[in-house]
Amino acid sequence: MPEGHSVHRITRQFARNFVGRRVVLSSPQGRFAAGAAQLSGHVMTDARAVGKQMFLEFDNGLWLRVHLGMYGAWDFAGDIIMDATIAASNGRMGQTNQRGTDLDADPAAAVVLDSAGENSMHSIGAPRRTRVRMAEQEKEIDQLDTFPPDPVGQVRVRLLTDTVSADLRGPTACEVLDPAQVDAVMNRLGPDPQLDDTPEAEQRFVDTVRKKPTRIGLLLMDQSVVSGIGNVYRAELLFRARINPHAPGKSLTVQSLRALWRDWSHLLSIGVATGQMMTMDDLGDDAYKLAMKNRADRHWVYKREGLPCRVCGTHITLEEMGARKLYYCPSCQA
Repeated sequence: MPEGHSVHRITRQFARNFVGRRVVLSSPQGRFAAGAAQLSGHVMTDARAVGKQMFLEFDNGLWLRVHLGMYGAWDFAGDIIMDATIAASNGRMGQTNQRGTDLDADPAAAVVLDSAGENSMHSIGAPRRTRVRMAEQEKEIDQLDTFPPDPVGQVRVRLLTDTVSADLRGPTACEVLDPAQVDAVMNRLGPDPQLDDTPEAEQRFVDTVRKKPTRIGLLLMDQSVVSGIGNVYRAELLFRARINPHAPGKSLTVQSLRALWRDWSHLLSIGVATGQMMTMDDLGDDAYKLAMKNRADRHWVYKREGLPCRVCGTHITLEEMGARKLYYCPSCQA
């Protein structure tokens, strides 16, 4: 399932390519025809992400809410304009190590393809006529000969301007909401440090967790507690904090929860900047490039069951928690 960094990156592409422009909506699959008709022909006025959900506002006061879920993905096609905040970066694209520095490098040299062929540095690669898949990972599919391209697969909704299209497939949620309904959905979601990294948001997270007897490994996946954390970030955050995933929320100290929130803000910012869930700090140049090429080298414990812990050598444990796979070190996180 796409985690918070992916949804923020997708939303930034809508802000860059669709906001302020009149958009034609259709439902090639047919399942969203009525909803598409409510929004088609209107100007997109806002694009927001909160955790794993995104909200697109139109000038008739209605919003399109999308939750990608396990299988959802957006395909952007056409003369895509790369997000300015990402395009302006170079070198390590925002990977802040414990020394608090970024490496300066030739932007062309910063392009790193991972083992799946995904371009983590310039995944949108615009402006040129191309097609890009954006979900949990991002990948340039091909160059376009004609525009707009024919819909591929079961496209729930297509958004189309004169230069760019965006096709949505396989979402958990795709619906039209009025402002009151949008507020109701957003009010149910926990704080998202990409939107609000204030002391008040941090305190809200700490207070919520400290009230609950629920295991912290479940609380971090609860989007009403904190927005955007999925299975990868859960495992990595808890390892980095040396917190046992079975510890009740109310048993954790205020200091440890504040540190957990700040680390989530740190890792989320890296994910938004690079498009990758990079969770290892202070890597040298060669190790960093290796990690960006191979997902197995980007994480401390995720998908490393049975392998020795990178810190203590104890075999990483795999079990199920909340119907999802949980990875942790039984020694470092005792």
